[in-house]
Amino acid sequence: MAAMPWEKQFNTDDVLIKAMNAFWAQGYESTSMQDLVSCMGINRGSLYATFGDKRGLFIQALRRYDETHRAATVATLRKLESPRQAIMAVFAGAIAAAVDQGSRDGCLLINTALELSPHDEEISAFVGSCLTDMENFFRDMIENAVAQDEISPDIDPVETARGLLSLLVGLRVLARSRPEEALLRSIENQAEAILR
Repeated sequence: MAAMPWEKQFNTDDVLIKAMNAFWAQGYESTSMQDLVSCMGINRGSLYATFGDKRGLFIQALRRYDETHRAATVATLRKLESPRQAIMAVFAGAIAAAVDQGSRDGCLLINTALELSPHDEEISAFVGSCLTDMENFFRDMIENAVAQDEISPDIDPVETARGLLSLLVGLRVLARSRPEEALLRSIENQAEAILR
């Protein structure tokens, strides 16, 4: 009797999300292969056969994070009637994750920018494109808010979008080490102040 071809006994999407959560909580370097096989519930052979290696798995996990956390949120916020409210919802959501949910994980994209981007061109390019997309979201919302008389027409959409991105990145970094509500709210207030 011929041997049956190798067949996956797991859902690729499910185990990818488990890996994503491990990387998000611990970082790339601190997440060992043993951590990954344990949390994913698969053996090393299956991991290598499906994802290549740890770096390949990480890149897929990072892409999944971007799809489910950043891109999906941005797509939802673009549909809000108030573009100004859409911008402020980004900051409110980041604060809620740190303060209400007590998460010290931050944003996997920002964490990766700090940990890996200086040493890995492919990962740096991906993270950079995600941050550029976020900047473009802010710019589009500013332009829409000006058109709807929600904010002053004197605001420069490009410069302001970059300022908002910087505030958001700063908030995400501080939320990991100093998740104090007053501190994070002060950053939110700065974002609100430049949208007047």
